[in-house]
Amino acid sequence: MKTIDELLAEPVAGRRVFVRADLNVPLDGTTITDDGRIRAVLPTVKALAEAGARVVVASHLGRPKGAPDPAFSLAPAAARLGELLGADVAFATDTVGESATATVAGLTDGQVAVVENLRFNAGETSKDDAERGAFADQLAALADVYVGDGFGAVHRGHASVFDLPARLPHYAGYLIATEVGVLRKLTDDVQRPYVVALGGAKVSDKLAVIDQLLGKADRILIGGGMAYTFLKAKGYEVGSSLLQEDQLDAVTEYLERAKKTGVELVLPVDAVVAPAFPDLKSKAPADATSVAADAMPTGQMGLDIGPESATLYASKIADAATVFWNGPMGVFEHPDFAEGTKAVAQALLDSDAFTVVGGGDSAAAVRILGFDENAFGHISTGGGASLEYLEGKTLPGLAALED
Repeated sequence: MKTIDELLAEPVAGRRVFVRADLNVPLDGTTITDDGRIRAVLPTVKALAEAGARVVVASHLGRPKGAPDPAFSLAPAAARLGELLGADVAFATDTVGESATATVAGLTDGQVAVVENLRFNAGETSKDDAERGAFADQLAALADVYVGDGFGAVHRGHASVFDLPARLPHYAGYLIATEVGVLRKLTDDVQRPYVVALGGAKVSDKLAVIDQLLGKADRILIGGGMAYTFLKAKGYEVGSSLLQEDQLDAVTEYLERAKKTGVELVLPVDAVVAPAFPDLKSKAPADATSVAADAMPTGQMGLDIGPESATLYASKIADAATVFWNGPMGVFEHPDFAEGTKAVAQALLDSDAFTVVGGGDSAAAVRILGFDENAFGHISTGGGASLEYLEGKTLPGLAALED
């Protein structure tokens, strides 16, 4: 795929460059609680603006149902982008209507505009090719060139991600180029030992990537809510912990495959439990205790890997050459259940490995728990996209950027 450096080698002053970013940031009302995704697209936007392009930034935010919804407005993201750029950023109050047309027409060389949430138009996510294509045609009328830099959306076959690049000269932005380069190090040129730490709530979200990694990783560490389905498959009592009984057969098969292939599949040896899910707003102390993984009391809910597991997982990461981590080890948003996630993050920092944090909640945990983002090898902006890449799937947004 062509990169933004190739575009910048040409005169871009005066040209309208459409940047498909991922500004899908978490909001508390109108307050952005984590601006990592906005900062991730800054190098691309800044380089284009400094070269004199008229930059049109577009993104989705949340899941509005194909119509305007003030709760999902990109206005806060546009304001934050302007603060980070140190320049005024124009904001269009629609996607392809009168405001967007006038806002883009009013740009001068080096100026930046953000158009409203793409998912306010049903054509963005439509499964109907004609409807999606019609929306892509409207978006194409706003620009002369397309730059894809929203890695968190490249696994979606949406109009602005898949259909629009076919209508304009297209290039990969700095973020996508970096993300793809990193993921290739996890698939095509892996330095060993290769350790993967997987957490998060549902094992069903990770089955396909586990299937692929059983033939590629040296060790797979399992934590988070998904761990309890694995523990149940081993015959353990898991109390009221999150359990996907419909996945027990698949998990049992993976445990057997791991033994046959020599992949070390590591499960928690203890857990931090409580009678109920904690209050994440008040963060009031929970009635938390640590118990052995094979001695979990009935009526107790596993909410984090325990201290012995944290030490075990850190030891399994210590000698790694490559580490990929996707998914927290527990309910890290509450201080009583954050230690497992902290331990894994710290183990990545303490190792000499090439470390990749696979986006989503893992990336949020790094920031919320106060770790230095720059100390990791790479923090992805796309959890779902990263996993699908590792599963070996073709990602529509990347395929669209290929020539």
